[in-house]
Amino acid sequence: MSKLQEVVEYMAKALVDHPEKVEVREIEGEKITVVELKVAPEDLGKVIGKQGRVARAMRTILGSISRKMNKRAVLEILE
Repeated sequence: MSKLQEVVEYMAKALVDHPEKVEVREIEGEKITVVELKVAPEDLGKVIGKQGRVARAMRTILGSISRKMNKRAVLEILE
């Protein structure tokens, strides 16, 4: 598991009611790494937050970490 996956998984598990259902997958592309996050349907609102604030914060943290690793990463939250 990569560092990006670990960070996203840690943040998601801290937010949700069903941490055992958190799934994180990393898809490595030529220029961009996509980190996919899947949670239980009832936890989706907690991960997105009001007006997407929590999701935006997670994306900001992921972006900062990936820049430090000289990569470009994008967080996709799957339904």
